[in-house]
Amino acid sequence: MSFKPKVALSNDFLLQLAKLPAKVHTKVMKWAIQFQADPKSPGINYENINGARDPNLKSVRLDGDWRGIVFKPSAGDVYVLLYVDHHDDAYRWAENRKLTINPVTGAMQMLTFESVTQQVPDEAPSAKAAVAEGVVEDSVATVAPTLFGEMEDRDLMSLGVPQELLGFVRSIASEDELDAKQAQLPTEAYEGLFLVAAGDTVSQVLNARETRVDKVIDTQDFAAALATPESQSRFVVVSDDESMTAILNAPLAQWRVFLHPTQKKLTVGDRSGPVRVLGGAGTGKTVLAMHRAKWLAENRTEANQKVLVTTFTKNLATDIEQNLRTLCSSETFAKLEVRNLDAWVNAFMRSRKLEHRIVYDRKQDAAHQAWQAALAVKDSSLDLPDNFYESELEQVVLAQGITTLDQYRTARRTGRGVILSRAKRDAVWPVFEEYRGQLASRKLKEVDDAYREVAEVLGSEAEKSKPLYSAIVADETQDLGPQALRLLRALVPAGPNDLFFVGDGHQRIYSRNKAAMSRCGIDIRGRAKKLYLNYRTTDEIRRQAVALLEGCEIDDLDDGHDETKRYKSLSHGPAPTVLNVEGIEAAAKHAIEFVRQWNTALDDGVPLSFCVIASSEKSRDAMAGLMQSAGLRCIAITAQSNHADAHDVVHLATMHRAKGLEFDCVIVVAPKGYLAIPEETETQRKLLYVALTRAKRGAMLLIQG
Repeated sequence: MSFKPKVALSNDFLLQLAKLPAKVHTKVMKWAIQFQADPKSPGINYENINGARDPNLKSVRLDGDWRGIVFKPSAGDVYVLLYVDHHDDAYRWAENRKLTINPVTGAMQMLTFESVTQQVPDEAPSAKAAVAEGVVEDSVATVAPTLFGEMEDRDLMSLGVPQELLGFVRSIASEDELDAKQAQLPTEAYEGLFLVAAGDTVSQVLNARETRVDKVIDTQDFAAALATPESQSRFVVVSDDESMTAILNAPLAQWRVFLHPTQKKLTVGDRSGPVRVLGGAGTGKTVLAMHRAKWLAENRTEANQKVLVTTFTKNLATDIEQNLRTLCSSETFAKLEVRNLDAWVNAFMRSRKLEHRIVYDRKQDAAHQAWQAALAVKDSSLDLPDNFYESELEQVVLAQGITTLDQYRTARRTGRGVILSRAKRDAVWPVFEEYRGQLASRKLKEVDDAYREVAEVLGSEAEKSKPLYSAIVADETQDLGPQALRLLRALVPAGPNDLFFVGDGHQRIYSRNKAAMSRCGIDIRGRAKKLYLNYRTTDEIRRQAVALLEGCEIDDLDDGHDETKRYKSLSHGPAPTVLNVEGIEAAAKHAIEFVRQWNTALDDGVPLSFCVIASSEKSRDAMAGLMQSAGLRCIAITAQSNHADAHDVVHLATMHRAKGLEFDCVIVVAPKGYLAIPEETETQRKLLYVALTRAKRGAMLLIQG
């Protein structure tokens, strides 16, 4: 009985594929599909690479000028598409590379020897052993200590350090040097070393990844190596033409295929109850949420049920739906429902013949009239300003689902500033009662009240009907208020794999929605996880964005605090440009120059994506007009469309609309007031954080005086 060989793609191959001219791209795709069908076909002419460190790396002719680099094993049936480029460049890439298996983790690792040719760590004793054996002279006592010099070989390799790089890693003397040498290390190795340097133990790192280091590893078994989470963060096995075509048609979206080991662990397997995953901007939370939804749909959802994937904003829900269509088979996608929560609630109310419209903006005509009528009944003797009543409504009455005076008398008012006696609460309450009555007469309902009432309906029907969903996956959880969380809790019965939340307190831009999960019936004890590595934004941009939040309170979505010092970006680039400008014309001038400079600096021929992110629609539109006058094609991101497929344009968005999106470069335009006293501008500073962290490579912050 013969078995079909396994064919895998590397992330380097997909990166290169994205850079190819259209004609070559099509040709490579056609060849790759044929290769997947039969890598042993006589029509594939494998050629040796002179001087290559790895004899298993072969070149294949794609046409007269282009070559593919393939791992063709001397034994076994694993073939890997590693790289594609011009003839000479492809050979040059392959000469100093070697595909190996880590003898402790069992992961496949691609090594680059260009910077480590002087060391032979396999034969040289470790620094620790050398001292013990008296090999190192007395002068060693004066040598500056290194970060990892005292660690055992096995511990370093269990973190993902290749055996060939042990000496290289032991020479690292500081975290700055670790950052500088990051490109020469596998991602899991860099992350593990970074966390150990930050104070974690090796065991803590391995537990977070679920990496086993207690098994015997066959360093020639590449089939087994491909099954490890570490390998799957760099290589993906394609089993049929459909899978190959889907991956090759979207090579820029590598996240659809590759997950880091820490992410992978969180996406698969059963959980005893609700899970909350925290992570800063760019740590892959949305990616993780989509893969979790996919796993649940494929493994824990019956044919007549669905997994609900939800979030706060319509734009992000649309983006997630589009990406899930690419990530999932048609059969799996049929078991998913993707909808932002407001849309879901509106649809539910319509299905129950409820005619109320939801109020999203209290300043709109009918809602404004209702609120003014309510304020007219306030007790003037209390001497409380109008904005007190509005914040009390949002933060106490609506947030806690209070519907009666008795409930209001005993309600928690922590952090409200104004102390209210029982008598004063009795005097305040008529305003809220009148407001709800005024809304009802106009067939309107506050969004939090709508959420609460829908949750009550679901609760009353729970015993009579089958649950609507097998599980729920929620993105951008920090934007969901208490009633939204209670609604999600009511939508699916408590039990294994029921709720999966991802979020980031740094990005809480709707202050009225602050909520603690435990107060909403969602117990995440023992199932609270964190992601630390930023895969999108350079560390320079990340640091600038984090600096804007100094003095702001960052919560963990469950009455605790989150910290920023352990977050880290994998990529590096120029520091963001921060300028004070006078007027929108000056801002546009700097933005135009920024776009042109980055386009001029292109070195790989792949067009860059740009977005101007403004504080308001008025500012956004003014910037668009001025930039279009300068000859730049501009397109606005709105509630109706994020124009994700638009190329060779400058996107423009408000800070709220840009949430969840990403671009190569962003220009953020904000009023000077956004950087006033942190305690008074927390929401504005978090908006700036969100806006800056949409950037992958370059950023400019323009502060209008």
